[in-house]
Amino acid sequence: MAEHRTHRPRGVRDGIRQAAERIDAVTPPERDRAVDALRAFAILGVVLGHWLVTALVADGGTLHTASPLQRMPWLVPISWVFQTLAVFFLVGGHVATRGYTSARARGTTYPHWLKSRLARLFKPVAAVLALWTVAAAALLLTGAPFETVRTLVKLALSPLWFLLVFGVLTAATPLLLRLHPLWPLAVVLHVDLVRFGLGGPDRLGWVDLAAGWLVPYSLGAAWTRGELEGRRAGWLLLGGGAVATAVLVGWAGYPASMVGVPGAHVSNLNPPTLAAVTFGLAQCGGALLLRDRLRRGMRRPAAWAAVALVNLSAMTIFLWHQTALMATTATGLAAGRLPGLHTVPDGLGWVAARTAWLPVFALALAVCWAAFRSLEQGPRRSGGRPSRVVQVHRRTEPASAKEVRRA
Repeated sequence: MAEHRTHRPRGVRDGIRQAAERIDAVTPPERDRAVDALRAFAILGVVLGHWLVTALVADGGTLHTASPLQRMPWLVPISWVFQTLAVFFLVGGHVATRGYTSARARGTTYPHWLKSRLARLFKPVAAVLALWTVAAAALLLTGAPFETVRTLVKLALSPLWFLLVFGVLTAATPLLLRLHPLWPLAVVLHVDLVRFGLGGPDRLGWVDLAAGWLVPYSLGAAWTRGELEGRRAGWLLLGGGAVATAVLVGWAGYPASMVGVPGAHVSNLNPPTLAAVTFGLAQCGGALLLRDRLRRGMRRPAAWAAVALVNLSAMTIFLWHQTALMATTATGLAAGRLPGLHTVPDGLGWVAARTAWLPVFALALAVCWAAFRSLEQGPRRSGGRPSRVVQVHRRTEPASAKEVRRA
């Protein structure tokens, strides 16, 4: 019996290792694994950032949002680490322009290419909208305070703005193939000059919702054109973006936090400001400098298998991570006001407690993933073919016409 107990974990480890090796073996050698690694890190950064800085405080019979950055401004560097949307748009622009160029070379029409690109992006959205429509109606009918329901629905659906912007930029990819990143950057600069320097209306800032994220997206197009291959470009973006951000925060009055803080007069993210865009340039420069190291790291089968699996479920993870947070919070209310979950984020005790809740959030997200991943990946095929991870990647994001033909 003892021998059986010691042998079983080894068998599980061997099975995981063999599965990872099979995924590694069927991946085309010409695939740039650094692209997938950057996308996975960007998605996971956003998820962890939201879990760390979004608090749902129980106040009497209602829940309202709060942020530890409001009461503990020394935590602001967390937003510098985990606000990684610029890297996601960089990778998105690179993959979309490369894929469209390849599709056009094969004679694929624009409508067919766009439909295939957006199908996987938006299919999971229907499930999120349906579930929260039912949940909101049920909560209101059972007497839940309207403010609580409003808070929950707003948080659950907040990721959808990202998909809307990303979908618009994807649809505009043929127009962006040759766009220089300085053009949208100039738009953001002039909008902020009018908005903050000349007292223009705040609503003008919503122009930056498209222009701001177009900057890293068009950098991705420049990557596809081969203009960012040298390390010099990465260092210029990293150094120039970091210096510009420091000047804007230190002398121009922009907030230091790269995410919104409740009660703050200006948010760097909603809509994006010039400081958020220059910070994104620095992030993109760092990402470009990491490409070679990531390519070497992704040669390890276990690391590559993990990255491939995250990429297969990128939209599912992104869309459901806030629901996982709220499901845990709502369930925990049955036990009273729990530290780090329902309490005001006002000290180190809250930070320690919230860190301890992260594995629980991850478990709740895993449940959501198991329930809804088929909407993004499609139904599982019988036989459990291990090459499906790579097949999906190759089908949706071809690195070359040869790769598409082999798929």
